Parts: sequence; structure tokens; C-alpha cells
Amino acid sequence: MRKTFLVISFTLLTFTGILIYVNWKFSFILLILIPLILMGLYDMYFSDRTIRRNFPLLGRLRYILSAIGPEMRQYFIETDTEGKPFNRLQRDIVYHRSKKEVDTIPFGTQLDVYKDGYEWINHSIRSISFSDIEKNPKVRIGSSQCEKPYDASLFNISAMSFGSLSKNAILALNNGAKQGGFYHNTGEGGLSPYHLQGGDVVWNIGTGYFSCRNNDGTFNVDQYEKRAILDNVKMVEIKFSQGAKPGHGGILPKEKVTDEIAAIRLVEKGNDIVSPPTHSAFTNPLELMDFIKLLRTKSGGKPVGMKICIGNKSEFISICKAMVETKTYFDFITVDGGEGGTGAAPQEYSDHVGMPLRDAVAFVHDCLKGFGIKDQIKIIASGKVVTGFDIIRCLSLGADLCNSARGMMFALGCIQALECHANTCPTGVATQNLNLMKGLIPEDKSIRVARFQHETVKSAMDLMASAGLAHPDDVTRDAVTTRIDRNNVETFAQTFPELESGSLLHEETVPKEFLYFWKKAKVEQF
Repeated sequence: MRKTFLVISFTLLTFTGILIYVNWKFSFILLILIPLILMGLYDMYFSDRTIRRNFPLLGRLRYILSAIGPEMRQYFIETDTEGKPFNRLQRDIVYHRSKKEVDTIPFGTQLDVYKDGYEWINHSIRSISFSDIEKNPKVRIGSSQCEKPYDASLFNISAMSFGSLSKNAILALNNGAKQGGFYHNTGEGGLSPYHLQGGDVVWNIGTGYFSCRNNDGTFNVDQYEKRAILDNVKMVEIKFSQGAKPGHGGILPKEKVTDEIAAIRLVEKGNDIVSPPTHSAFTNPLELMDFIKLLRTKSGGKPVGMKICIGNKSEFISICKAMVETKTYFDFITVDGGEGGTGAAPQEYSDHVGMPLRDAVAFVHDCLKGFGIKDQIKIIASGKVVTGFDIIRCLSLGADLCNSARGMMFALGCIQALECHANTCPTGVATQNLNLMKGLIPEDKSIRVARFQHETVKSAMDLMASAGLAHPDDVTRDAVTTRIDRNNVETFAQTFPELESGSLLHEETVPKEFLYFWKKAKVEQF
């Protein structure tokens, strides 16, 4: 191909020369031809890419087509049910609800109802009239040790940091939360002024202790107290891990680290901000209990919870044992599924680390019930929750309420361009590029966030009414059925049999499927 390129180049130059000799007006061809030939010669002799060296100029098309591949597939190739991580049907329902457009569909489902994994709600012949159910139920979060319990909505904004998201995106989310009466989780990137626009806030504190850290990265209790007592901060969440990259720590590329972000996070500018994989404020479950007490006291008695993607089962059981032994309880536990998303994560972590949400929610619920402490602690499910059915599925497994991150991003206008890590988000959602974020108008998008949340909760409550259930607390594992194979189906009650209350308190009553992990769990170590 190299020889071919040279022959073609020489031929075109010769032919152009003849044309110019006949009429000098053909000189404009050289303005196009010479730059292309120079690019090809550069590819042949100076490029560090084999394709370009072997296929001068033409090889560049490979990288151009590869770069626009996601867009080509999304707009011209994939069907309504094939897109990843979210297919077109899932994205469209968010767009329609956020814009208050018709969200009904014609001609029946496009899903294969006989495919393994297909799920449905078991409706009732004793369904309840939609007018007789609470359209926006609240879930009270606060253990017996909590002085300021919080009444949370059924559906809220999951953890997304300022820095990962733009200023305008955070402003829109917080104002949307204010309008709709639900909470906005800050993400581990710290508590910014844009989180304090009047919406209820859950302050997520990760291993980097952003907004409450010393110069060496350790926890600073004075900085914590100054922010935790703010009226907008309703709850505090200790982040152990997130679904997209559990055990890895958060990542904010240096391209996104502005002077403002560095000041908010209490870090230095000019480097990637990588959270440590583990906490330094405590080293074992018993020390964690002391940390819970400290956070609750210094916040003025607000609910304190944890966010975790389940990995080693014994480690979570060890936390449950410590809660029972010390009689110190989390007020809530946010369970993030391994399918959770993020702006930047190694592919292996996104694909192969962390327990998926369904298994994790069932496991956490059964552990809390088995240790007899479920009545103290609410479970929040997070991981690809964008529809009313997604909420019901999580409630059926044992959750009390749900969070959504990417669903809220779609409501902001995200088109799943998959450029969150590159600071080039075309919709201004996941970027610090001022020119790009200008296109996102917080006043407009906040309305869409509030609409999406309202319509999704309404959808969930309508589904409950169809199943004869009046309140989220009434949703049990009998509510949802899954196709195991073409000829067999199971309810979640069959797939995830519930433990007896208190069955994990004593070794002799521990079910055999929990016994190995129960014995391995120690309160002195994770």
C-alpha cells in the first residue's frame, strides 16, 4: 500500500500539473492535494501506528471510524432493546417522563417474555384504585439512636460528585431535588456550594475524606462538623465502595481538577485525584462503630449510613456482628450493585468486580434480619434503577427505597455518549469544559429532573396498586416472578428464601449457606 500511495500521489501531481499548464485556475487543486500527500508521507515515515505506516492516509479512516463507532451503533445499528449499558427503551422512558411527554407504547412489548431472566409483577384481582394510594410515600430513616430521623422519598439522586459532573449539572440536580422533595447524594467529591441550593443533601464521605480532610488525607473532625451541621445536610453516608469499581477508590482525572474543585475537596491541583482504596479513620468493625458514633454526634444526631458494593460476604457479616455486640447501628445502608456506573473505571472493575444488585440487596436484607437489626436500618438500592418496575424489583428483594444516578443524568439530557471520562461530554453533564457546560441550563433541567422523579414514583405506586399493595412496606418477595428457563419460573421468595429473624445470632441456628462466612467473620477485623 505504501508503493501504491506513492504511485497515486505522483500520478495525481502529474495530472494536476498538466491541468494547471492548460489553465492556471486549476491551481486550487494543489491546496487540497499537497496537504493530503504530506499527511501520507508523515504517516509512512513518522507515525507510531502500524496501520498508518502501512496504509498512509487511508489508515487514518480506521481511527476516525473507530472514534465514531459508538454513535454509529447507537443511531443506526442497535435496536430498541440492544443498547448498553442502557438500551433505547430505557433511555426513552426517562426522556419522555422528564419532558412530560406521552410515555405509553403501542402494539405490545418488544421484550422476549420467554427469554431467561424475563421478570414481571404478580398483579392481583383485588387491585387497589390509583386514587386510593399515596402517590409520594415517605420512608423514615433513623435508628433508635438517631435524634434527627429523616423522611426520605422512595426515589432519589444517587452519588455523583461535583468534578465528575459539571457545576450546571449539580445545580440542576439539587434544584430538582428541592422542587420534588427528594434528596441529592453529593458523591464522594465533597460538599460544594452547588449542593446547597435548597435541596436535601446526603453527604457522601469516601476514603479521601474530601471537604473534611487534613493535608495528609486523614479525617478532620472540625472540618466535618462545620459542614455536617448545615441545615441542607440531612444524612451522612460513609462510602466503602461503589458498584462500578469496588475496592479501587474514586478517580477524578487531572483534566477535570479546577482551582474551585481543589478548594472544595481540600486537595492540591495538577494531579489525578485518586481516593485510597480503604479508610484510614478505622481499621476494623469495632473501630467503625466508634466512627459511626462520632459522625452522628458531630452532625447533631443526623442519620449515618454506609454505601457498599458487596464483595466478601464475611466482611459485611463482621460489621453486623459488631453492630449487635456494641449495640451501635447504622441508620441506613446503601447497596450499590456491581452494574453501577461511573465516569471513569478500569474495564475489568466495571465488568467483573462486585456483587450484582439483586443478589446484594437480598443478602444484606437477610443478614440484617438474621441478626435481628433490620428494624433499625433502612436499605437503599442503587444500580440501574430508572423505571417504576425497577423500584418494585428492589423493594421485593428487601430494599426500602432506591437511588438513581444515570437515570437522573438522562433527565439532565445525557445521551449516553460514553465520554464521561474524557471531559468532552457533548451535553455538558460530565465535563468541566466551560463551553460545553454552557449548553446545560440548570433552570430548565431542574424541572426535568423533578418531573422524572415524580413520574417514576407514580409509576411504581401504580404498579403496587395493580398488585393489591397499598404501601412500599407491603412489597414482599412474592411480588416479582423471574423466568428461570423456558418452562420454569420462580418468585423471588423461591429464588432468595428469607432467613428467620435472629437466625444469625447463634451458630447453632445459622443456615448452612451462611455458616462458612459467619464463622469467618470477626469483629476485630474486616
